[in-house]
Amino acid sequence: MCAASTTGVALVTGGTSGIGLATARKLAARGVRVFICARGTENVISTVKSLREQSLDVDGLSGDVRSKDSVQQVVQAAVDRFGPITILVNNAGRSGGGVTAKLSDELWYDVIDTNLNGTFLVTRETLATGRLDRAASGRIINIASTGGKQGVPLGAPYSASKGGVIAFTKALAKELARSGITVNAVCPGYVETPMAVQVRQAYAAAWNTGEDDVLAQFQDKIPLGRYSTPEEVAGLVDYLASDTAASITAQALNVCGGLGSY
Repeated sequence: MCAASTTGVALVTGGTSGIGLATARKLAARGVRVFICARGTENVISTVKSLREQSLDVDGLSGDVRSKDSVQQVVQAAVDRFGPITILVNNAGRSGGGVTAKLSDELWYDVIDTNLNGTFLVTRETLATGRLDRAASGRIINIASTGGKQGVPLGAPYSASKGGVIAFTKALAKELARSGITVNAVCPGYVETPMAVQVRQAYAAAWNTGEDDVLAQFQDKIPLGRYSTPEEVAGLVDYLASDTAASITAQALNVCGGLGSY
């Protein structure tokens, strides 16, 4: 996919690794000024430094998408640094699950707070303080999951949160459609990221097997026979953020090697 040459200001949450980092790099490479956030201060500092060394116009601030106050600080800092936000990529998220009858309240609420409530808090603040509501061709792109469409065994909190992100995406897209702002969800399947390693470790423990066996089982389910890369997911995000994608909204698009069927 070749994206149009649209520039602007992007806020990318969870921008220090995996899909978020690949997205920040991809957008910045075509001239978008990118502001990233993540929970770890040192990770944000080192990521910004690394991207700037690649001559990319990037800045960032540590922040927690679960916290209204923290979200307000991040969005205000992005506006102060680069101006009104025109592209929002809600990427911050976490895995989490287990046998449902044994799930703790803390795990359930933290997955929902991070993946779903965090998406809402950042979006609301970006539309208001970030002034995205004034961008005639604004873009909101939420990183969901095929697990939010089809369900993941031993992953009820994760599937519930990502299913909520997809529903939120479609509702907001219809609300904002006449404004010219598009809202879409990108639904990765298995993607080789630091979080993917944690997921394999969790399944290995639950199934009393090795991580290599879990990886083989997962790959067997993917028609292409391999995990997607963060860069492949970022490619779709970049396209949806471009002028060429102006008529695409209220969609939940898979990047999954054929794993998802709808």
